[in-house]
Amino acid sequence: MTDHPQRNAQILQSRWPSLYARLSLEHPQSLDAQLVEGLGSTLSVNGVQLTSRHDRTAEAHLQAATLQVDAAHVHVYGTGLGDLQLALLARPALQRLTVHILNAALFALVVQLLDQAPWLQDPRVELVMAGDHGEICLPFFALPAETVLADDYNARIRDRLISEVHLAFNNREFDARDPFIQQRLQQALPLLQQDRDVAGLFGSQAGREFLVIATGPSLERHFAALKQVRAGAQRPFFICVDTAYRPLLAHGIVPDLVVSIDQRISSLHLPAEGSAGVGLVYLPLLERALLETWQGPRHVAYSASPVYAQLREQQPKGSLYVGGSVIHPAVDLAVKMGAGRVTLFGADFAFPSGKTHAGWGDGELGPQLQAARHWVLDGHGQRVRTQLNFRSYLIELERYIAGHPQVPFFNTSRAGALIAGTRFDPQWCP
Repeated sequence: MTDHPQRNAQILQSRWPSLYARLSLEHPQSLDAQLVEGLGSTLSVNGVQLTSRHDRTAEAHLQAATLQVDAAHVHVYGTGLGDLQLALLARPALQRLTVHILNAALFALVVQLLDQAPWLQDPRVELVMAGDHGEICLPFFALPAETVLADDYNARIRDRLISEVHLAFNNREFDARDPFIQQRLQQALPLLQQDRDVAGLFGSQAGREFLVIATGPSLERHFAALKQVRAGAQRPFFICVDTAYRPLLAHGIVPDLVVSIDQRISSLHLPAEGSAGVGLVYLPLLERALLETWQGPRHVAYSASPVYAQLREQQPKGSLYVGGSVIHPAVDLAVKMGAGRVTLFGADFAFPSGKTHAGWGDGELGPQLQAARHWVLDGHGQRVRTQLNFRSYLIELERYIAGHPQVPFFNTSRAGALIAGTRFDPQWCP
């Protein structure tokens, strides 16, 4: 027995009384914590080892080395056993260290077991709950174990941290020097010279309601009602993503515009038959053969990607926001066309109801259900299975919505991921 718990508690209560009150409500005994020994020792919580079991201090200095030495303000996500905090506080240039708790019960356990006073009492330290903030802060280090152990309240920030860490890896497919990309862009050039500029659509539907339709499993419950709405005289404007086009046609729903950006999209997803009355908004990486067979009007768009830098100079066209998924330019198009409100369908970013997509079999569009090893919170506050790239797409949509407060956004299902910044439309989602 030591006086560590009392000393830690006194510092917390004195410096951060409201946070201390919240931590007092936690149940650290619910965690499966085990001592793990090697050349040194550490804790394993729910099967996840918090730090090195051989040399925690050396590991902390290695972690600290990834952050710029002269940074005056650094953010640490996760509390660990306090080793990284001490390593950073030893830097003369550091003026402020903000530590973001990712698992409140875990931190409550650590302060009961180990002396955390050396960093808790440092006046440069600010201690916060990660989930109290809407965005991550830079520069940061996210403790790996706690990105796994993050609790539900802090999961949204956890997702943003992982997305940021994976950003360079995710962008590897979009290298302008890639021979395949260069070939696609060269093949597309003749069409870019004759097709319409997407900017011609901007402002053309001011004040109108837009339905933006993605391919999440929850779309299936809305097919019948969407068909009825589509037949109405005073109806919203229908924009769908490329993979939703075929399922919509199969249920007698013809969109006004289809948006496609992915070089892997083919006529399997966008069959040309019956497309005469449907506009196609595309980025130039699409297959030329697909574009040439499309019967409706074609509208060219670029994204901010360096892939299109040369084309933007040769053939200026309007741009749409792309954050990794086709849902982003579809939503951006609706906003730039003048949407008075945007209602999302099938924007699940998860696999509710044991399915990956509406209208497609398991694995037909890439991910298989059995490969979904991650989770997000759904509209009921429950965990629902997903994959990492879907979480990144969700984050970028939430950021886009936050940046356009003049447009109200509505969601139509509680089964998929909760989308910050949207409201549930009572007409579609009681």
